Amino acid sequence: MVEVSKVDEAQQNVFGWASIVTKADGTVVEDHQGDVIDPADLEHAAYQFMAESRASGQDHDGETPDGEVIESMVMTTEKAAAMGIPAGTVPVGWWLGVHIPDAGAFAKARNGERAFFSIEGTAIREPV
Repeated sequence: MVEVSKVDEAQQNVFGWASIVTKADGTVVEDHQGDVIDPADLEHAAYQFMAESRASGQDHDGETPDGEVIESMVMTTEKAAAMGIPAGTVPVGWWLGVHIPDAGAFAKARNGERAFFSIEGTAIREPV
């Protein structure tokens, strides 16, 4: 889980890293389950999610989404270099923005009650 980094009150949008697989300094990140996500796998999953869903919900509740992803970018070392961002400046991960039209759900994101992003998915664990 990664914290919300930016809140746009006027448009009821929240922004942040959905997943960080490598910190800016190159340190590999383990998620809350102790798993490490390959950057290419994260990129593929993000593209698939954007093509098929874009729905956001509390606690991975896909049945009652309360938001929609409006901005998405998987930052890789190659993309950072192509954009002229110096190495070691940004992490490798998935950045997104979510529009939350419901005032109550947005208030939870704004006041910190629901102040993080978390991706949901399935995978086959492979020993590293």
